[in-house]
Amino acid sequence: MKRFLTILLTTLLLTAALCVTASASDYDAVAEDLSAIGMFRGTANGFELDRAPTRSEAAIMLVRLYGAEDSAKTAYEAGEIKHPFTDVSATAAPYVAWLYTNGIANGTTAATFGSASKCSVQNYAVFLLRALGYKDGTDFQYADALAFAQSKGFYEPLMFSGDFLRDDLAALTYQALAADMADGKTYLLDSLIQSGAIDAKAAAPMTEKITAYRSMEAAMDGMDEDAMDVDIDMNMDMTMDGTKVPSKTTGSMQMIVDGKDIQLACTMKTSAMGETMDIGMWMKDGWLYMSMNDGAEATSVKYPVEDQTAALEGLQIVDVEGMDVSGLAMLDSLTAEKSGGDTVYTLVISDGMGGLMDTITGMLGEETSGMSLDIGKITAAYTVGSNGKLKSIAVAFSASMKMDIPGEDGQTVSTDVAYDYDMTMKVNAMGSGVKITYPDFSKFQEIDPNNPGDNTAVPDSEASQRTIYVTKTGKHYHYDNNCNGGTYYESTLEAALRQGLTPCEKCVA
Repeated sequence: MKRFLTILLTTLLLTAALCVTASASDYDAVAEDLSAIGMFRGTANGFELDRAPTRSEAAIMLVRLYGAEDSAKTAYEAGEIKHPFTDVSATAAPYVAWLYTNGIANGTTAATFGSASKCSVQNYAVFLLRALGYKDGTDFQYADALAFAQSKGFYEPLMFSGDFLRDDLAALTYQALAADMADGKTYLLDSLIQSGAIDAKAAAPMTEKITAYRSMEAAMDGMDEDAMDVDIDMNMDMTMDGTKVPSKTTGSMQMIVDGKDIQLACTMKTSAMGETMDIGMWMKDGWLYMSMNDGAEATSVKYPVEDQTAALEGLQIVDVEGMDVSGLAMLDSLTAEKSGGDTVYTLVISDGMGGLMDTITGMLGEETSGMSLDIGKITAAYTVGSNGKLKSIAVAFSASMKMDIPGEDGQTVSTDVAYDYDMTMKVNAMGSGVKITYPDFSKFQEIDPNNPGDNTAVPDSEASQRTIYVTKTGKHYHYDNNCNGGTYYESTLEAALRQGLTPCEKCVA
């Protein structure tokens, strides 16, 4: 999915997300699908998705991905292949022997395969790349295997950032089955079906899903990510302790990116509890303009920015660069249906979102302690026109959050909050069709972003780039990265002030 769309969609999804309770196993349905085609099998204790996979288990999966399971067993029984290792079980022996004989996998020593050792995500990514026909040392280097796997579309860091479990092995395998073979002739699952290694009838549901997914990805890849004009309509009903608080946000965004030069216009109107707030943000010719009007007070300010990309990213709540919420293993279902001349791709994103959101919890830092968020299944619909261009995105989900808030008397107050959320983004234009009209900036007051209370001076470049420390959701910036014992991230003073952060009273003089 294109970076622009990913960032925009993910940012909208995260408006209701503060943190999430860890999910022990996210990809149960994926394991079931792989089991149906004979790719993934359990033990007497079931799939055991919550433990780390061993090297011997990874070896078995790799042979299946080569479509050589039956031939490996036959050759081993006939004595045509063998291995020199003393730590390989009878079950894994045919697989290890086949890999060893074909020069695909070696042992950890001359006499041991390391059968019971844990298989890391990097180890397994290398196995998958080999199954796709890539050669390590030629097409990629072992140290860069994960980055290379990501470039091939089946590895996403945020999906596999924790301990690598059998759960993750199943998900990574699933996504690799949809990846192109190195020769570009077809994708891995189709190659295995054509070779007779996997039964076409058993694989039909997975084939249908992968076909729709690859078609949707192809449509997204053909889009111009450097310029887009969209209208946004969001509704969120929040119910807190039995009291319902509906809110609505409407607006538009136009952005044109030309190298390091960014032209942006974004206007939003939010209404909740009988009050309305108008917010505007523009970027033009190296200046950032912002306005806010709540009906009682209006503010319009401007200041220059040297690094426009950093300025834009600094306004995000969390760093969502590279995040893709539509990983194939996270989808319960994906259908493609015609609607007139359009194609509508409908995705139901599964509880695999739990693992992704748990990763985001770490990004948000310690200030989310005492909170937990359970997100229900997310439904997203992408409408692509007959010309292959995206026309709209619609997303809906429900969530429930529990907050334990410390009281002044030392007691903890628990609050339950429920959300019902839906968002529609309509694409008006992309590429050369995007035009931006700016308001009159003559009455915008120039401010010093290093000192919002003093509007008489503009900071010099050196001062604005001073390193300071922030938390992902904190309200203050710090000079001391040990202040209050928090988890801090480096930023610049300019970026902190753009986000409205104020100086810490303890460590900032």
